[in-house]
Amino acid sequence: MKSISTVPGSKVLQLVDRQEPQLTAPDEIKLKITQIGICGTDREIAHGGRADAPAGSTELVLGHEMIGKVIEVGAQVTTVKPGDYALFIVRRDCGMGHECCKDRSDMCCSGLYTERGIRARDGYMAEYVVDKEPYVIKIPQELADIGVLTEPMSVSVKALDEAIKVQAARIPGTTYDSYLKGRKALVVGLGPIGLLGAIALRLRGAEVIGMDIVDATSPRPTILKELGGTYINGKEIAADQIDELHGHIDLIFEAAGVAKLGFELIDALGINGIYVMTGVPGAGRPADIPAGALMQQMVLMNQVLIGSVNASKEHNYMAIRDLVEARKRWGKTIENIITERLPFTEFEKGIANTHSDEIKTILEW
Repeated sequence: MKSISTVPGSKVLQLVDRQEPQLTAPDEIKLKITQIGICGTDREIAHGGRADAPAGSTELVLGHEMIGKVIEVGAQVTTVKPGDYALFIVRRDCGMGHECCKDRSDMCCSGLYTERGIRARDGYMAEYVVDKEPYVIKIPQELADIGVLTEPMSVSVKALDEAIKVQAARIPGTTYDSYLKGRKALVVGLGPIGLLGAIALRLRGAEVIGMDIVDATSPRPTILKELGGTYINGKEIAADQIDELHGHIDLIFEAAGVAKLGFELIDALGINGIYVMTGVPGAGRPADIPAGALMQQMVLMNQVLIGSVNASKEHNYMAIRDLVEARKRWGKTIENIITERLPFTEFEKGIANTHSDEIKTILEW
């Protein structure tokens, strides 16, 4: 079968022939891949960034955002059946028996987890994949064309779920279900994670302001506006002007991965505000920040800073529910997050596709 692989630490990217995987245990599932999403992590790896090949190999098959069709299941599998659409989650626990190993590998306590397509496990840029039932998520037929957005959506949903749980517990008279209603949220970076975060925020009743550095008429701000959000251009408005122009910001959802900007934005956070960071900056120069003033603000204004990555199975199911509801509410707007669909043979073009109008590029198998 065809697979797309790299040699971690290099810029080697190639279409290779691999042996087609087969079921070897009664709890295994075989998928025929239909779509693979390309994200910033894939592009970073393809340019020699952070990644590890599986033990005993020098190559890593890329890809962790996926959807496929079930073609075979082991005798003990009950979650899915042949013909269903499904995905496999990304992270695997370390196997050391910690509480998180039961069903929360996204919160691995040892840090020795592995990840499909990223860290010591081959990914999903292949014609077929096999994995075990505990890692499968069934995708409803109605999401067959956009179900590839489930994984990035799960990352956004997890970040917001954690933020809501923290602040609903801290602020008197607030419940989990009511926390975001009417509150003002700033989403920074309108790539896939940011836009999907904006969708989740709007579904939960938040007023959303989105910040990026692209023209207001381009696809990212257009989608934000169709969701009912307000766009601000970071080239025109500095971080320390946001609260003056838009008032008290209750929640900041950072998805830009720009270190200096990330810390400057704390200035915009209001009383009892919570800041969720999801972006992962690349290696670069240290950022100069007014550390003393930021610490003073966070203490005196009861603010919280959370870092969030990956997602649990439950967050994947939450993501599916949000995608179904979002499509009902906004229709084609959600589909427009996928800006280009390419055959898998054009993987090099897909990896390189980073122009300002690109949001999500997918490879179709």
